[in-house]
Amino acid sequence: MILNARLQTEQSLPDATPILLIHGLFGSLDNLGVLARGVRDARSTLQVDVRNHGLSGRSEVMNYHAMAQDIIDTLDAHDIARAGVIGHSMGGKIAMALSAIAPERIEKMVLIDIAPVDYQTRRHDEIFAGIRAVTAAGVTRRSEAATVMRAHVAEEGVIQFILKSFAEGEWRFNVPVLWDNYTTISGWEAVPPWPHPALFIRGGDSPYLDNQHREALLRQFPQAHAHVISGAGHWVHAEKPDAVLRAVRRFFDL
Repeated sequence: MILNARLQTEQSLPDATPILLIHGLFGSLDNLGVLARGVRDARSTLQVDVRNHGLSGRSEVMNYHAMAQDIIDTLDAHDIARAGVIGHSMGGKIAMALSAIAPERIEKMVLIDIAPVDYQTRRHDEIFAGIRAVTAAGVTRRSEAATVMRAHVAEEGVIQFILKSFAEGEWRFNVPVLWDNYTTISGWEAVPPWPHPALFIRGGDSPYLDNQHREALLRQFPQAHAHVISGAGHWVHAEKPDAVLRAVRRFFDL
């Protein structure tokens, strides 16, 4: 599947390796826009809507092999042979799956607040409940939807993030497919070691990436380095964009 994508090349060096940015669950290509804008002086950027999100195609299939193949198809469609990759959460797992099926297509990887593990935890059931409540209420405005969601989701920042994909009473992600495939999305099948530089950025207050994941992480990404940003949670790039951008630019030598 060729994904809906935004390729921007202004002010970039024509022969520089582009940077691909992959968003997480419930997101869209705009979610990593702050990072795309922050590197565009040195690199072209390609932001994508992953399948069942944003304006990309819908499918009953929602596993990491298929989502990584979508990335290959999209890179091919844009004549990009190799890219640096930045992925947040589910998008980070898509990048890691890409390292297994097309390792030569990746220059370096930045994985934001995610580990290559099966979490075996349902962290989003309250969000799904809020999404379903909005649909059942039949509201069409984001302000109305936010009021409905507050009965289910405590974090205002999470509510506003989810509602970025709510337009004219419709969700721009495929709610039934995401629900049916949630175990696969939160799960993981180990990939062969990828012996190239990978930077794992962790929000200091987030449970998604910590010492218990170290062994599995280094087994699959032996050249990995970690960078912890204090005072931030899972959406660390939204909470501390300047700190994340500094780490990204340093890693890519920009």
